[in-house]
Amino acid sequence: MSQPPKARIRQSFERAAATYDAAADVQRRICARLAAGMSDAAPARLLDAGCGTGAARGLLQARYPAAEIVALDLSTAMLRRLPGACQRLAGDLEHLPLASASIDLYWSSLALQWCDPTRALGEARRVLRPGGRLALATLGPATFHEMRSAFRDVDAYRHTLHFHDAEQLAALAGAAGFTAVDCASHMETAFYPDLRALLRAVKAVGANQLGAGRRSGLMSRNAFARLTAAWETLRQPDGLPLTYDVILIHAQT
Repeated sequence: MSQPPKARIRQSFERAAATYDAAADVQRRICARLAAGMSDAAPARLLDAGCGTGAARGLLQARYPAAEIVALDLSTAMLRRLPGACQRLAGDLEHLPLASASIDLYWSSLALQWCDPTRALGEARRVLRPGGRLALATLGPATFHEMRSAFRDVDAYRHTLHFHDAEQLAALAGAAGFTAVDCASHMETAFYPDLRALLRAVKAVGANQLGAGRRSGLMSRNAFARLTAAWETLRQPDGLPLTYDVILIHAQT
């Protein structure tokens, strides 16, 4: 199943740069969970691949204060919002603008799902030095399952990305040349007061782009009412849920 074109992904994150930080609570929780599982062995040079507005920056600097940080993102608007001094690179995880064996730690949180994972993991392996480490967070098949459920009786369009599961990703990492591949999964759920707030939050973090099969026009008022009614059946005491199926991968070269 095809991913969205890179030009459309870039455009979506360019628009989301100004709203991302205020809406990215789940994304920050995932960064913290990924960092908690990392080794204390200090890298000389690390890559934050798909850095966004720098949600991981403080965590990485606190753990590795002497490391050189290279921040890479598809969106130049995201890169402009990065705090402090670092090397900024506009680029694609599938075609990293870095020399082979030039990085000690490849860190990436919630960017791989926008890529062909075979290509992105191959590039991660290429730029890592011998003995280098991979720390990666991405999303699994249960991500946004509420969205698929609520839309089921509304229309037949595609409403979420295609997500690989942990077993598939572990196999791809091994095929790319990584060893000691460790995959762990957990769920992160955000809650919203109503459907409009939920959909605004998804758009605010740039996660509203899809590949082939997506709806190309506006939803009718009747369809939105049916969607709202379907999602309301999922309401919990904290609000309307939206679940992220998080896969954390640690490996080495």
